[in-house]
Amino acid sequence: MFERPDVGERAVLVHIDFTAHDGTEDPGEFRELVTSAGVEPVCTVTGSRKQPSPRFFVGEGKLEEIRDAVAANDADVVLFNHALSPRQERNIEHELKCRVLDRTGVILDIFAQRARTHEGKLQVELAQLEHMSTRLVRGWTHLERQKGGIGLRGPGETQLETDRRLLRERIKSIHKRLEKVRRQRNQGRRARQRADIPTVSLVGYTNAGKSTLFNRITTSSVYAADHLFATLDPTLRRLELPDIGPVVMADTVGFIRHLPHKLVEAFRATLEETTQATLLLHIIDSHDPRRDENIEQVEEVLAEIGADEIPMLQVFNKIDLLENFTPRVERNEDGMPVRAWVSAVTGEGLDGLFDAIVERVAEDVVHHFVLLGPADGKLRALLHEAGSVLSEEYRDSGDTVVEVRLQNRDWQQLLSRAGVNENSVRLDAGHA
Repeated sequence: MFERPDVGERAVLVHIDFTAHDGTEDPGEFRELVTSAGVEPVCTVTGSRKQPSPRFFVGEGKLEEIRDAVAANDADVVLFNHALSPRQERNIEHELKCRVLDRTGVILDIFAQRARTHEGKLQVELAQLEHMSTRLVRGWTHLERQKGGIGLRGPGETQLETDRRLLRERIKSIHKRLEKVRRQRNQGRRARQRADIPTVSLVGYTNAGKSTLFNRITTSSVYAADHLFATLDPTLRRLELPDIGPVVMADTVGFIRHLPHKLVEAFRATLEETTQATLLLHIIDSHDPRRDENIEQVEEVLAEIGADEIPMLQVFNKIDLLENFTPRVERNEDGMPVRAWVSAVTGEGLDGLFDAIVERVAEDVVHHFVLLGPADGKLRALLHEAGSVLSEEYRDSGDTVVEVRLQNRDWQQLLSRAGVNENSVRLDAGHA
């Protein structure tokens, strides 16, 4: 939208520590981001300041150091591990005579490369356009349309105003199309809810191994790689769990610290699978030195999208990278599994994880030994029809002890259909 140098493949990275600000970005993670974008980092310029300069973000001495690094390494682009204002971005580009991108721009570039589905591409384009709309300043002045005189009168707006109007119209159009996608997702979700099919959604920090674990559990072939944001498009797979029946597993986009709010909004449709899940599997890279900070970041984003009240099972992945570590499942004071240690690559601990998932999804499962008399034929028939009878034992008295296991909501529905009050159901004391 304004004349800017092209982006190349060789990059100078800039990371500044600000003493007056908390939550400094991780330079190692930024290097991974840059590599994931397919760019070669040739040099990293670091420094410290109390606060950013309004004009160049860095001081003039540091700007000169960056200029020297660009010349010495024949770099094509300078990438800042920070959020730059449009004005700062333009000022730095003017001084360095090369393209400048901030952290958000790098993440957007990765998103653009990774999106595969129609919905994913729409969401990426929306995020890009909203990011670009703040950078439409003093562009295309050579195409000024508000000129006076015969033959020079334009449509009453400058090229910049036209660009802004076209951007607004395109953003509005994408919002409408995403709303349609969202309605379609809601229809599918409501259908699953009517059929009482639970959803287990995988969430976690980017590159924690979600897709690798997803492939292991569902024997699927979702794209998985040792890159940040390898997965952008939501993937759903159906599998059968013992005692529960069909369950939908959902693999979602990874989170990252200080993910721009616009990106969270743009991927709201993708993350809606998370907000409607029965159980969240929080996949954690157990080998990452910033593990605890990553957990906090994921929990912050979950709270932001309204998913922090959903039951969660923490899955500490990549234990094959830890020394002398054996897989295990940890439980809370109520005996409920809350943490599993596994390796998605080697398969260690996956049996325990699978059992923990079944146990957590089946929290609402009832397991009864019911005494049924000759007059309870309708309830007995309904239990058999639902496939919930595990065993039957006939008594000399004419009663039958029926062992049943099913979801509590299904149990309540069967009792209602049979016209039986739950308080009047006789349970066999011998199996209590």
